[in-house]
Amino acid sequence: MSLSNAYLDAAEVAAELLAAPEVAAGWAAPSALPEMTVQALAGHLAHQVFSVARVMGTTAPAGSRPVPVLEHYARAAWIDAPVDSEVNVGIRDNGANVAAEGPAELVARLRAALDEQRAALPSLDGEAPVELPWTGWALRLDDFLLTRMMELAVHGDDLAVSVDVPTPNLPPAAFDPVAALLAGLAARRHGQPALLRALTRAERAPSAINAF
Repeated sequence: MSLSNAYLDAAEVAAELLAAPEVAAGWAAPSALPEMTVQALAGHLAHQVFSVARVMGTTAPAGSRPVPVLEHYARAAWIDAPVDSEVNVGIRDNGANVAAEGPAELVARLRAALDEQRAALPSLDGEAPVELPWTGWALRLDDFLLTRMMELAVHGDDLAVSVDVPTPNLPPAAFDPVAALLAGLAARRHGQPALLRALTRAERAPSAINAF
């Protein structure tokens, strides 16, 4: 079954969070992330939805083989990059630019994009490869949507903490695959025993089990 509906549900949760008055009130304040304002973080959160619009309905070039989702993260330049690295400065700048017109306009644009995606995404083949022009490789559409759901979940928490509101829960259909993805990434980084112990054996759990 395609992940399109789960992604759309996760995106709706993000849209509701972005529309919270606390986000607008804290727009110019520092966020919970280093060197990132609430504005930039809000723009980065919304960017996850806009990036789906960018690839929706496109197809990878003939002969293009989508990479597995864990390989996608193995290739990602931002993982383990310093805060002041070019890639992370670019992420912050892009977030600020996406949200440059203010919170109300950002939410309006996001909801318009979501309306288009609700109409189009459910009819698309989740197995079809889509080219990601900003990476140089392709993913299956469902894997790309999974990466967006993970970003929406993680940065939704970042934004909620930044403006001191409760972190919204995702529906199980969205949260469960995100949790599985993060568990896979954590096991790759720390090893399967570390993940098992973190989840089941507090007395010998590792000090860190971060996915990134």
